Amino acid sequence: MSGVRQIAAALLLLACRRSAPAPADTAQPVLIGPENVAAVAEERIDVGPMLSGSLEARQRSVIVAEAGGSVESAPVELGQSVQRGQLLARIEARALQNATQSALASREARRQALELAQRQAERVGRLVEAGALAQREAELAQNEVAARRAELAQAQAALVSAQRQLSGALVTSPINGVISQKSVHQGDVVSPGSPLFVIIEPSSMRLSASVPSESLGVLRVGAPVEFRVRGLGDQLFTGSIERVGPAADPVTRQIPLLISLPNPAGRLVAGLFAEGRVVAEQKTALVVPSAALSEADGTGASVRRLKDGRVQVVPVQVGIEDAARERVEITSGLAAGDHVLIGAARELQEGTPVRLEQSAS
Repeated sequence: MSGVRQIAAALLLLACRRSAPAPADTAQPVLIGPENVAAVAEERIDVGPMLSGSLEARQRSVIVAEAGGSVESAPVELGQSVQRGQLLARIEARALQNATQSALASREARRQALELAQRQAERVGRLVEAGALAQREAELAQNEVAARRAELAQAQAALVSAQRQLSGALVTSPINGVISQKSVHQGDVVSPGSPLFVIIEPSSMRLSASVPSESLGVLRVGAPVEFRVRGLGDQLFTGSIERVGPAADPVTRQIPLLISLPNPAGRLVAGLFAEGRVVAEQKTALVVPSAALSEADGTGASVRRLKDGRVQVVPVQVGIEDAARERVEITSGLAAGDHVLIGAARELQEGTPVRLEQSAS
């Protein structure tokens, strides 16, 4: 018979014998399994608000096309490391080259026209001083110079724009990082503004998370954070609060947090979901499982301790509670090495003889 069934049978037997209880010395011991007993020991206990959120790269660059045309090459691949200035893609630039040459020729023509207008204005000025021409002719000549100067400025701006578009045909990385998204391949036709790549710098990540607004009082920049990442098992990661949001979400009433995370091994990946807690208080203390505590009206907390093979009800004083690990600090009433009952065994009455079932090897 299993430990739980033995406990249930013992409870039923005790209820049936209330009118004529058996002497304590002759009562049959209740067999309980190891899962119904917990040892009192010193452990680390943490207190702090729970949080959840997703990982994101601290440094992230979204690269879009600055020039339109057919993609001649896109030699980098998803997950590849790149260096600042490295070529990512080349866009067919024949039309852009023609446009640049045309803009260059136009600027040269406008420059020559300005020089001609300036020389003409100088001649007219000399004739006006000599009385051969009216002052109005000098004004007209100066107006012509101003018009030619404006045309040259416009041609210069067009040339700069054409050169910028031509340089945009060579797409390079603005940062050192890793290609996290690739949206273009050789032969694709792109237009200005089309998404091409996303590059992230993975050595330093951050967690964008939120906590209940009731926890605002314990949130501070630099406070330690512990969390686990979905997909990476039980490995515990640590970070610290970098920023606390100035306003709660109007719907959820959650406070947004940004948590800085070192990632030298590169195990943390942007987009993964994480859950953890802000460590508001941490210490080593005598603890028991939360499931070992019983609350009696007006008498405080107590546990059922195994003492000399019998159940003993022991009043205890409790301290902080680690809700995430289901542990409670015991400040008085127990000592390290004591054994307390949990689960169904917690219903056994004081004085009940108990025998611990040996676990199978």
